[in-house]
Amino acid sequence: MLQTSNQIPPPEEALPGRPEPLPLRNAHFLTGRALRPPFPEGSEKFLAGMGCFWGAERLFSKIPGVLVTAVGYSGGHTPNPTYEEVCSGLTGHAEVVLVVYRPVQLEFNSLLQVFWESHDPTQGMRQGNDVGTQYRSALYLFSEEQEQLARESRLLYQSQLSGSGLSEITTEISRERAFYYAEDYHQQYLAKIPHGYCGLVGTGVACDLMSEHETETT
Repeated sequence: MLQTSNQIPPPEEALPGRPEPLPLRNAHFLTGRALRPPFPEGSEKFLAGMGCFWGAERLFSKIPGVLVTAVGYSGGHTPNPTYEEVCSGLTGHAEVVLVVYRPVQLEFNSLLQVFWESHDPTQGMRQGNDVGTQYRSALYLFSEEQEQLARESRLLYQSQLSGSGLSEITTEISRERAFYYAEDYHQQYLAKIPHGYCGLVGTGVACDLMSEHETETT
């Protein structure tokens, strides 16, 4: 069921959802690590919306220092929605990938660079031919430091996009949004179906971020 509305519904018009999480095999298809918390001590997490979540998960799962990836829904109103409900446009959720990483090994700015370069953050409620509010660009964060770095990176990347004649970034950036795991068949989908659909297409504009260490010592 393809959703083509570009408006997120108000809470009173959203689908009611359900109190219980959807069934999930709590093991990463590639690593066997648990998809649900608790996550390894010292790890941090964030949620990235980049259009269809299959390709975004595969992208982040290959980065050294990323411990766990899982796909799901966030940014809307409906608790524990199904994929069909999200595609209806009546939950307000975006398709997102949960990324759990080890910050002593992997700087958050490095992950932000991957995020910005790997999709088109200027398209509003779509990514290419994938149209609807569930395909919007989003960063949902879990610390003040993450939010600050994300907002700084957006300003920097905007200047780089504008210099290349591209339009305004529409990425939603916010804190502490609930994450609802998608159905088991969506988890690590492109590891299970290597030639499955991947809609990730960047702008071709590099995102040149200073490392956190360089920022601190400049």
